[in-house]
Formats: sequence, structure tokens, C-alpha cells
Amino acid sequence: MSEQITKEEPVYVTDALIAEDIDAYLETHQHKTMLRFITCGSVDDGKSTLIGRLLYDSKMIFEDQLAALESDSKKVGTQGQEIDFALLVDGLAAEREQGITIDVAYRFFATEKRKFIVADTPGHEQYTRNMVTGASTADLAVILIDARKGVLTQTRRHSFLAHLIGIRHIVLAVNKMDLVGYDQATYDAIVADYAAFARSIGIESFVAMPISGFKGDNITGPSENTPWYTGPSLIQHLETVELDSTIDQAKPFRMAVQWVNRPNLDFRGFSGLIASGAVRPGDGVRVLPSGKTSTVTRVVTLDGDLDEAVAGQSITLCLADEIDCSRGDVLAAADAPPQAADQFETTLVWMADEALLPGRAYWLKLGTQTVSATVQAPKYTVNVNTMEHLACKTLDLNAIGVAEITTDRPVVFEPYADSRTLGGFILIDKITNATVAAGMLHFSLRRAQNVHWQALDVSREAHAALKNQKPAVLWFTGLSGSGKSTVANLVEKKLHALGKHTFLLDGDNVRHGLNKDLGFTETDRIENIRRVGEVARLMTDAGLIVLTAFISPFRAEREMVRELLPEGEFVEVFIDTPLDVAEARDVKGLYKKARSGQLKNFTGIDSPYEAPENPEIRVDTTKESPEDAAERIVDHLLGWAPTI
Repeated sequence: MSEQITKEEPVYVTDALIAEDIDAYLETHQHKTMLRFITCGSVDDGKSTLIGRLLYDSKMIFEDQLAALESDSKKVGTQGQEIDFALLVDGLAAEREQGITIDVAYRFFATEKRKFIVADTPGHEQYTRNMVTGASTADLAVILIDARKGVLTQTRRHSFLAHLIGIRHIVLAVNKMDLVGYDQATYDAIVADYAAFARSIGIESFVAMPISGFKGDNITGPSENTPWYTGPSLIQHLETVELDSTIDQAKPFRMAVQWVNRPNLDFRGFSGLIASGAVRPGDGVRVLPSGKTSTVTRVVTLDGDLDEAVAGQSITLCLADEIDCSRGDVLAAADAPPQAADQFETTLVWMADEALLPGRAYWLKLGTQTVSATVQAPKYTVNVNTMEHLACKTLDLNAIGVAEITTDRPVVFEPYADSRTLGGFILIDKITNATVAAGMLHFSLRRAQNVHWQALDVSREAHAALKNQKPAVLWFTGLSGSGKSTVANLVEKKLHALGKHTFLLDGDNVRHGLNKDLGFTETDRIENIRRVGEVARLMTDAGLIVLTAFISPFRAEREMVRELLPEGEFVEVFIDTPLDVAEARDVKGLYKKARSGQLKNFTGIDSPYEAPENPEIRVDTTKESPEDAAERIVDHLLGWAPTI
């Protein structure tokens, strides 16, 4: 331990109890509360060193680690005060070789009063996504500031994000005070500067303290070097700060269903982690979004039934009625249920190298709910230095912006300010499965509450039966000049001759009317396909066989249209014509214009084409005539030929 520890300070490891009665020690340890916190701030402000000091002074590391650490360190003082504590937490050798921390390092330690999980988040701007990951489950944030540098851009960015994510407890740790001679005036100026910024972003209160992670000042106890500071040490504050789970227990009951537990015919339970509130046998609960109600008969855990379960506990609920409830549903207090909606205003923290594409469909994961969602063009982004709202058309890496999101079906939610579990979400790229953004729901849009689905007496099945056919969408995709329109036109002629009811949506024709306001940027191309997909779906509701001939260059948008339709009704037809062949044809002269620079964003030249990976039908126009291809497509559609 540091020499600065005094007799009045607590001892952090019960070595005697471990030796005398391991069961008693484990029992004591099991019932301690858990605080999750992060350390964040700018580059080289001492985050890893601070965590290393916490681990060292609490002795929650192995003796061989201590010995290796001390032998490798340049010790100028005594009692390990000059140890490079960052070595305890800079995890990977590759990271040390690069001289940066590129991921979130989680560490566990404990004192007599509480257990802790601390996330060491990187300070570099390009790794803001990692800071958001660490903050998403934290109760408290330790914002470190180098006393020599003061408040920096990353200080502001991380403070804004911590507040945005809902962390209620902020500690401003002015670090490296030993390098400024423990000067109170320097400390006071930094705290005043930060306080002005904190007020501007809505942080109502924070706890400031002067520390030295390297020397140990005000970490586990008061430092003789700062007699002018009378506040708590860092550990003392961490041990006594109120946990968010205590507040959550006073809220109405909420539990996202993770799975349905049915080991035998006599038992059916719904398992999950209680997000807020408490639940007891006899309580009325409501299943959302269906709205069905029932009564709790048992609260089951691995250790037996409970008379009451509270926020933070994983349980299984048994209900009195055999109501429909599955993963993704939410069980809530019957008399105080959350909302369900499909349109929201949100704040997004963009975490992908590729910019947001407004209109593109992403997976939205909120708790155990996963839905398809599209993001509209952002209303604005936030400048973290000035808090200005800046106009924008997209979101780039690390951008923070406000945008509207539409989901393909209602999502059970609460504003993020009320519930992290039902208000926080991530966006996932449908093609790569990479997480591209973290988001916070503000509120549902009024138009989502005013627009309801109107039930109709004549169903899509009735429309199809009247036409004596099965609805379908034949989606022709390929490069410009590949032959999409030619083959699609031949297919429609053959179907028409067979008495089938069809309609052909051609890319050029649609742009003369419905989509005449759209250009050829990636965003406009996405919106072009979204509109056509919705029109095609409506036409299948009328019982039609719809043919579409669009370049539709992106897999994500073709998949979006597939998801709009019932299983088996979307038939992707890839007109596979090599670029050099399509360019040699150049019927419309478009390739010539693109090559000369007169036509921008032309697919295959300066805009990408993502070829289908598993189309239902592939047509190689270098080996098959349009007539033969059309015949084969008709045979496939009508079930006269196997899947190709």
C-alpha cells in the first residue's frame, strides 16, 4: 500500500478472514453491492495508471503479478509508489507496441464495502465508440483531466456522451497534481472551467477532486500534499455513491422476455432480467405489444421461489393464463405499461467508418427486441466544443446527431431518460452484422400515434384467388445495359399470354413520375428502391405478379424489399452481364458519359454494384439468349422447373 494510508483508513482485503473462514468470506463478498464505472477523458491523462493504482492499493492482484511489476519498474521511492501502474491494465502486447489502448479493458476489484467493475476506455477520438460501449452499463464516470493541460475537446466529448447515455454520477478527477506542485490555483481554475461547460450540457452536479494516480494522492485516503482539499478520496466516494439500481426499483415493473422456459408440460415460465420495479406472486402483468393480461403465480430462481424480485435480478415468471408471450415481448405492470410505437426521435452516436445512409434498412436491437429500421436524414449534429446544432445530411464516424427512425413494426419502449433498457438501442448493418451506431429514444412521433392500420374486408388472398394466381415479385437486378428491361419485358409478355395478371415497373419509367425528385447519390438510390419496394408490395396485395427492372446496386435494399413480402414471394433475378459487355453495348450512351466525367455516380464506374450472392435465378447473358432466359424464368415462377 501507499505510505499515505493512515490508521483511520479502511483495510481493503480481509486476508485474516480468508485464512480463518473462507465460507464466511465468500458469504460476505457475495452480498456486497456492485458499482460499475468508467474512466475516460483525453489521451495520456492517466486512466490506466489510475486503475492500476486502485488495483494495487486494494491488493486485488496476484503476488506474482506484483513481483513482476516491481522488478520491471524503475523505483525511485518506496512501497511501490513509483511503479508504472498502467502495466497492470494495458492488456494486449500489440496495444503496448502501438503505444495506444484500442479497446475497453474491464477490471474487477473489491473493498470491504463494495465490489467494482471498472472500464478503462481509450482517449483517442477515433475510438469514441469504445467509450460509448463502456459507458452503456456504467453507474458512474470518472472524467480525468491532466492538470497541466486543463479541459480538452475529448474531456468535453466524453462528458457529453456520459451525460447523454444517462450516467448520473460524474467524478472530475484532476490528475497529475504532482506535476504542477499540488497548486490549488491550478486546480480551482480547471474545476471552474469544467463547471461552466458542465452546466451548458445539463450536468447538474459533479464531484471534483485533486489526485495523482502515480503517487496515490487522494486515491484511497486524504493526501498530505493537498491540505486545502477536504472532500472524500476516490475510493471513499466510490464506496458510498448511490447505485442506479436502487432508483430503478422504485419504478413500475418491466422485464424484457429473453426466452420461454418450458422443461416439461407442467411448467411454463418467462425468463429475463428485471429492468425496473418489483414483482410478486399475485401481481397483474401485461404482455406487450399484444396487450394481453394475466397474473403472476410464481417468481422462480435457481435458488427457489421468491416472495418478491426487484430490478437487477434474473428470474422466471409463471402466469395464471396460457397467453401468447415469446422472446422480444415485454412483461410490465398491468396498470402502468410502457408505450409501443414505430416512429421515434432519437439521438445517434455513429460508430462505423462508413457514414450513415439515410433510408437504408438496419437491424435495430432494443433489449430482446430486434426489428428492421430506417433512419431519416439527420436534423442536426452536435459540436461538442460549442454545443452548436449543425445542419447535416448524414453522420460520419463519432458524430452525434438527432434523427427520426421508423421501424417495420411497433417497438415496446420508454424514453431513454426513464429507462436505459427500453430506451437504448444499437443499429446493426444487415450485410456485415457490424454494430454501426448506439442510440437513445427520446419520444414517439405524434404521427405514429395518429396513423393506424385499417382492417379491410377483401384480403390479399381474395384478390389473388379472383385472378387465379399466386402473387409474386420478380426483381430483376444487374448493371446498366445488362438486359434487365429486355428480359423482364419478354417475361411479362409470356405471362400475359398465359392469362396472368402482371405489371412491370421499369427503373427509367418510374423516375419520370413517382421518383422524379430523386438523383443518383447513394441516399437517393436507396430511397428509389424503398419506394418501388413499397409499391410492389401494394401490387402483390392486389394479387398481381409484379416485375421490376432496376439496377438496385445494394444488397441491403434488395434484402429490405424481400423482407416486405411473405416467404417465397420475392424472386431475385440476377442478369449477370460482365461490365465490359454491358459497356460495349452502351445502348443509351451512359457509359461513354460516365467515362468522360459528364455523368457522376454511375454504377460500375464510380459507384459500386453489389452482385447478389444467392439469387433465385441467375441469367448469364453471354451464354443464354433473352428469349431462352425469359422462358426459364416463367417456368420457375409457375413451378414448371426446379429452383435455379
